[in-house]
Amino acid sequence: MSATVDRSQLIDGELVGAETAFASHNPATGELIGHAPDATKADAETAIAAARRAFDAGDWATDRELRLCCLRQLHQALDEHREELRELTIAEVGAPRQLTHGPQLDEPIGIVRFYADLLEKYEFTEDLGEVDSRGQRHHRWVEKEAAGVVAAILPYNYPNQLALAKLAPALAAGCTVVLKGAPQNPLITLALGELVARHTDIPPGVVNVLSSSRAEVGELLTTHPDVDTVTFTGSTPVGRRIMAAAADTVKRVFLELGGKSAMIVFEDADFPKAAMFAAFTICSHSGQGCALTSRLLVPRAHHDEIVRLVAAGLDRVKVGDPTDARTTMGPLISEQQRDKVDGMVQRAVQDGATLVRGGRRIDPGWFYEPTLLAGVDPDSEIAQEEVFGPVLAVIPFDDEEDAIRIANHSRYGLSGAVHSADEERALRVARRIRTGTFSVNGGNYFAPDVPFGGYKQSGLGRESGRAGFEEFLEEKSFARIVVPPEEPS
Repeated sequence: MSATVDRSQLIDGELVGAETAFASHNPATGELIGHAPDATKADAETAIAAARRAFDAGDWATDRELRLCCLRQLHQALDEHREELRELTIAEVGAPRQLTHGPQLDEPIGIVRFYADLLEKYEFTEDLGEVDSRGQRHHRWVEKEAAGVVAAILPYNYPNQLALAKLAPALAAGCTVVLKGAPQNPLITLALGELVARHTDIPPGVVNVLSSSRAEVGELLTTHPDVDTVTFTGSTPVGRRIMAAAADTVKRVFLELGGKSAMIVFEDADFPKAAMFAAFTICSHSGQGCALTSRLLVPRAHHDEIVRLVAAGLDRVKVGDPTDARTTMGPLISEQQRDKVDGMVQRAVQDGATLVRGGRRIDPGWFYEPTLLAGVDPDSEIAQEEVFGPVLAVIPFDDEEDAIRIANHSRYGLSGAVHSADEERALRVARRIRTGTFSVNGGNYFAPDVPFGGYKQSGLGRESGRAGFEEFLEEKSFARIVVPPEEPS
């Protein structure tokens, strides 16, 4: 007997439940939203088998027109159900309403259109011309084809954006997918699966969407021999385990992992503008973003002045009910995450950082005050470890070389920012920071057509853009002997 659930899983073209269910709660109130199917390893096995069968026996991988039609249908379904998805995202993710009009929902819907447009014009064949070899003429070319069955594993922070940034390019490439939502907010990802089932002609098994609180389900997706590619967004420690687990079957793995990105403000910068940028960034989705600049590097002589400006910016952040259009910062995802954030802040103060603003819980719900720590040691835990909360660590530097050294003094390399009146200097510095993305004087790189990913322990591969599409393609090289035409007798 299946458990009562509020959303269904999508497995082999059918919307199904599970033997048991688990709860999803509103992080702004702690109240129960609903229940999701708690998939077992057997459910995951069924989904993987369906994806394998759809890839091997179906024509999804070879029928470009079918894929294009289905992507257009998916985009239309997302657009038509936008407001329903918005309310669920606000309730289950804790995203402020105004953020759903950007990266939490509206912008991600555009990802599907981007990959449909790319698929329409993409050249899957590259001609390499002819060469003479071994006394004969040879014609060579390369064909690009789908990588196979993809396991896509999501975190909780931006579930719509991350689901579509994995699903859309994989489908465009001709792959089949098993998508597993985050256990903290499973309902929003299940809603995507329901749209696929009800409003598109995507064949059974091509898209499978699971929800589960069981760690072994994610582990199975990373080790199963019928999975060809794993794409994961989440923490670096989990990413390391996925790499190790995938090694036995030599899977393609690409990972978007943690970050501890630095924003450098030079002495010639517009301090009020840079301070506003720093304050806004760290409070975006309560600091629950891997690419957010959580280290603020400032000239030692201007440390106190910039700290005051940032503190004033944080004072203007409206924390509260995510359903209110005026709210700029909502809750953390869970009590467990709030405990982690608070523990790191308290230890930072014990280690010598100055608590300038925040550092307190806000009840009810799982809110935490925007927090500013000044005079932070670049070697301390708060400067080296990902907090995933609204906590900004201000670190003084002595000169340009010192700023670059501190910015690169991290095992992460996901993003960064620089502010300077001298754009040539800003670009020079940006090019010396070992990260995959960078903002110069407030520039925004985040869009469906821009590759996103990290250096060092921030990940492997790229998501979004043409590069994100090609992560799901294999290249096959061909050669044939060119037979010269017969000469007339």
